[in-house]
Amino acid sequence: MNQRILRLIAAVLALGATLCGCGKEENGAAPAAAPALPTRIVVGLDDNFPPMGFRNEKHELTGFDIDMAKEAARRLGMEVEFKPIDWNAKEAELNSKRVDVLWNGLTITEKRKEKIAFTRPYLENRQIIVVTGESSIMSKADLAGKTVGVQEGSTAVEAVQRDAETLRTFKELKQFGDNVTALLDLKAGRLDALVVDEVVGRYYTAKKPGEYVILEDHFGTEEYGVGVRKDDLTLLAKLQEAIDSMKRDGTSARISTQWFGHDIVK
Repeated sequence: MNQRILRLIAAVLALGATLCGCGKEENGAAPAAAPALPTRIVVGLDDNFPPMGFRNEKHELTGFDIDMAKEAARRLGMEVEFKPIDWNAKEAELNSKRVDVLWNGLTITEKRKEKIAFTRPYLENRQIIVVTGESSIMSKADLAGKTVGVQEGSTAVEAVQRDAETLRTFKELKQFGDNVTALLDLKAGRLDALVVDEVVGRYYTAKKPGEYVILEDHFGTEEYGVGVRKDDLTLLAKLQEAIDSMKRDGTSARISTQWFGHDIVK
């Protein structure tokens, strides 16, 4: 094969490589389409967590977070389904795609951030101590030698465990499936105190004036957020937009006042 033919072949190959390279550059430069929003989302919740999400006398799901999620979905043009789940396995329920959103008094923690993505905080909450009206317990120090209740899988467990010095003085830290059962045990004397989310504790104790007392001492302040899967960033951004717009136009304040008597939304 003579040199002229070899040079011709080399030129053709070089041109082909150049054209292929251009094609890749153009494809790479094209903006990727943003993932489409779902037309329907499934919200996972603990249906025994009033006033955030629970069943009323007619066995209908209701609550502050239920109303917030319904309004957010409406603004995003989505249908919404509420699915009661095992709250102790909430991250698994979310990441296995059995639900799309966790919206039910979900506390933002560093540990949870490793598994799920959160909106910005929309509510502040404390872990309060509830005792009966006849109790001699006046402070955290008085919990020494006492049986203290918490809801299993709740951040009340983590809050108490963080205060290792106080925890060591307990006779027992007893975990319950739900706060309703724990309050019944407290009233019956099988429990000396209950550590619970403030929004829940105040809701229940307000219904029984004089029966319960909330101590000034507490086990710390935390913030609530809405949780989604880490790869659902488009949904996360849209939910945040909806929550922000509800704050701006006063809708979240109205919902909050309906459930708590005043606006507690951050």
